[in-house]
Parts: sequence; structure tokens; C-alpha cells
Amino acid sequence: MRITDARTLVCSPGRNFVTLLIETDRGLRGYGDATLNGRELAVASYLDDHVLPLLIGRDATEIEDIWHSLYKGAYWRRGPVTMTAIGAVDVALWDLKGKLLDTPVYNLLGGRARRGVTVYGHANGSTIDGAIAAARGYIDMGYRAVRLQSGLPGLEQPYGVGRGDLYYEPAAPDHPIEETFEPGPYLRGVPQLFERARAELGWEVELLHDAHHRLTPREAAQLGKALEPYQLFWLEDPVPAEAQESLRLVRHHTVTPIAIGEVFNTIQDAHQLIGEQLLDYIRTTVAHAGGLTHLQRIAHLAELYHVRTACHGPTDLSPVNLGAALHFQTAVHNFGLQEYMRHPEEAHEVFRVGYWLEEGMLHVSDSPGLGVEVDEERAADFPYQRAYLPVARRWDGTVHSW
Repeated sequence: MRITDARTLVCSPGRNFVTLLIETDRGLRGYGDATLNGRELAVASYLDDHVLPLLIGRDATEIEDIWHSLYKGAYWRRGPVTMTAIGAVDVALWDLKGKLLDTPVYNLLGGRARRGVTVYGHANGSTIDGAIAAARGYIDMGYRAVRLQSGLPGLEQPYGVGRGDLYYEPAAPDHPIEETFEPGPYLRGVPQLFERARAELGWEVELLHDAHHRLTPREAAQLGKALEPYQLFWLEDPVPAEAQESLRLVRHHTVTPIAIGEVFNTIQDAHQLIGEQLLDYIRTTVAHAGGLTHLQRIAHLAELYHVRTACHGPTDLSPVNLGAALHFQTAVHNFGLQEYMRHPEEAHEVFRVGYWLEEGMLHVSDSPGLGVEVDEERAADFPYQRAYLPVARRWDGTVHSW
């Protein structure tokens, strides 16, 4: 099965997406997600100008060889732009192989390991009352796990409270929104949020929280310790993970589970954290971590150290990425939890999906490949719109990790 054409599709049905389309001499088409929030055109250019010409004429079933050719052949390895481009190609090739063999991708990854993929929703509110009310809404819909983010006394612009209902959209057109962060009000307020949540929501629902890389190791240890009475499923991204040894201090002071990895691109980024058991859930993304081929390597390493998977899955990644993540999470043994944010309605006019939510789990169909198809004509009705992620500053104006 030879590749005859490959091209990128950039559109904005509710938000920006970059989709890779690969066509073959068998008349089959495979899709990959190449979206990198706020830097979408950089990946599209990397693919169009450097990668796609190398694919024409290649055997689309040689996934492993093509992956290494794109990774090692460029000499300049790793990084979000390179790995997102490779991930898009890789996922499109898995989609094609599933269609060629007339089987869903999860069968190519080893077959079903579970009935469905348990997901969590994002309960956000400008106040604690609002976040609790949003969480009740998810529980009423059958969710068994909910992430809580809210405005707090003295901190009215927290991470996680943005535009959208049943999803969180942080990107803004034309210029980044500036948010304010200060660790004092945050560290005092988050335990209040979860004290209320356990009192009003009970103990049957799993609760999560995302610190979004904003804390120092000491602050993260303090927060993890303060949250222990409320038994969080995980505390996400408590510190910027570039200095991985900083997690040792956090681990030494708290047993609150830690989830990290949404900004990781390779197994090297996660190697130390997994090997030293400094995290409990690895959140690498299908699209940004080199696709399904590379994600399997990370998951197999993690399984040796009792670390579970929890693929990053916000709405700034397309339904193609979510479909790939669901096939992966359906098949991988050491699955933990899957993030699920609803895409805008316009997105479902472009992306026709084969997954559905039932009893707090996402299920994938038995359609060949990923089960996600793209309507190119409808996509043309939603042209690209430049947008940026927010920037965070301290009260004195210093730029801080967003």
C-alpha cells in the first residue's frame, strides 16, 4: 500500500485544528492530528515543507521504519513541533493500517483490555459554589471522576476557569489574555475548595486538581500535604517538570498522587520520573509525543514501575487525537484515567466520530481504523483564526508559568 498524496488541513470549527491527510493507491485515507495550541502553523509548515515530500511513494504499512526515519533522519530531534509532526504521520499510518486490515486500531495494539475508557470532566467555576455546582452536573451525567478548578478568595483569575460549557477554552484571538497568579491565596484556597467538595459531593466520586506547573517544590509539597485528607485521585502538574529532581522533595512530603507529562514529547522526558517512581500517572499526549508508536514505549516503561497512563485530552486537540487516545487506552494494560473535554458543536460538523459516552466511560466503535472521518468541504467553511494561550503574571507584574 503506497502513499500517493499527503497534505495538511488547517481549520477553525470553534477553535483551530491542524489535520494531516494521507492517501494511498488502495483508495484509503488516514488521518492524524497535528494541532499545537498557539503554534499551529509552525507544525503545518514543518509537515508541508519538510516531511510530506518524504512520504510519497513509501509503503504506508512500514510504520516503525517511517517513524525512525522522521525522528533520526532530521538530526534535530525532539521538541513539540517535530514530535507533533511525527505524531500526526504516525497516527495517520495506524488509521490506514486498520482500514487496510478491516479492523479497529485497538486490535492492532493487542486487543481490548477493558470494556470502556473511564473519563473525567472539568468542573469549573468563578467561585467555589460555581465549581461544586458544575461537579454535581457531571456526577448527574454519570461521570465517576471530576477535575475541580475555581476562583478563590484573593485570586479571581485562576487557571481552568474560562470560556465554554462542558469544556474549557483558554485560547483567545489576536493577543494573549493576561491572568494573575499569586501562590499565597492559591495555597490557602485550594484546600477550602476540596473540603467543601467532599462535604457536599461525598466520597464516591474521584476528585482531581491541576496546579498547571505554577508551584515551587516546597509549595507543591505543602499543597499535596494539605489535600491528603480529601484523597484526591491526583494532583496534576504541581511543578514545572523540566527540573525533574524537584519531584523528589514533593514525594518526600506527601502521598497525594501526582500526574505529569502533558508537555512531554519523548520517552526521555519521562524516563527519570518513571524510573524513580516520582509520579503516579504519565499524561503524555498521542499527538505531541510522537504518536501511538512512541506512546506504547512510554506506557511499557511505565508499567514496570506501577505508573499508569492518563493521556492529555483537551479541546485544543482534535477528535482525531481523542479517537487515537481511546484506542490506545482501550488496549494498554496500565490504564489510569482519560481526560475528556467536549469539543465545540462546530467541530463535530467537520469531524465525524465513532466514540460515545456511556456510564462515565468513552467507548470506541468497531469501525476499521480510528473510526474518525473528516469532511474537507465543511472544514473549508471554518478558516484559521490566529489565537494564543494566556500569559500569567504575579501581582507585581512578573511573568509566571501559566
